Amino acid sequence: MAASPSASALRQAGNEEFRRGQYGPAAELYTRALELLEAAGEAAAEERSVLLANRAACRLKDGACRLCVADCSSALDLVPFGIKPLLRRAAAYEALERYQLAYVDYKTVLQVDCAIQAAHDGVNRMTKALLEKDGVNWRQKLPPIPTVPISAQARWSVPSAGAPGANAPPATAPQGGPDQTAAGMERARTLKEEGNELVKKGNHKEAVEKYSESLKLNQECATYTNRALCYLTLKQYKEAVQDCTEALRLDPKNVKALYRRAQALKELKDYKSSIADSKSLLKIEPKNTAALRLLQELNRA
Repeated sequence: MAASPSASALRQAGNEEFRRGQYGPAAELYTRALELLEAAGEAAAEERSVLLANRAACRLKDGACRLCVADCSSALDLVPFGIKPLLRRAAAYEALERYQLAYVDYKTVLQVDCAIQAAHDGVNRMTKALLEKDGVNWRQKLPPIPTVPISAQARWSVPSAGAPGANAPPATAPQGGPDQTAAGMERARTLKEEGNELVKKGNHKEAVEKYSESLKLNQECATYTNRALCYLTLKQYKEAVQDCTEALRLDPKNVKALYRRAQALKELKDYKSSIADSKSLLKIEPKNTAALRLLQELNRA
């Protein structure tokens, strides 16, 4: 009878699946490895933290941002101030448009290692987003940024002896594994921002192309809702409905996705579904004037 695979073997198999772009199977392998290590408790804390961070990378790739946040938080409970779980959680928060929490995580990374360019870029993006959202006093609304102890800074300044390259800074990451996601995520964000600029100029068709390229690298809720807006403008209502549905799969309470799908459904004369989306939105934001106005129009239709 064949021996059961070890946690280490399962982790390596998960890494191979990840390299092939098979994020679901990779996550399952990391989960099996975690189950094997559960009984070991504190003795396997570092290895469990690495596995959780790797599974979080799969969640992020699949657009399951809330699951990514949960895995990263669990990894950080086991081994505080790990760069990879902090970066991945920040990226997930950013995708969920929870910019304050993303800002805190990016700033925490820079306390651990000020040379992490992805964290600098993240701080710049979040600063811009929070300034637009909350105005000049945006810093007053931030949650506290934790102080990273010197011991933690020293810990992450060199790769971990117990798990080479696994929870160390991205520069030491193994080629092709979950740690390569940072580059893809950064490229996806750049493409999304290029799309946003094209929208501001009224170039919706070109913006769709940028958003489509971005979504190939990272299925982010905001990118779907942005592309849906373009499709609405271009009167491609079925495509707008599809994008909003994908966004709501990632974030079931996303107000923009509900509103834009309701708009598209109205144009497709599916008034019943459009009313349902409008009412769902108003349960989340009862005073949303655009949704109230749309619902009035639908009731007259």
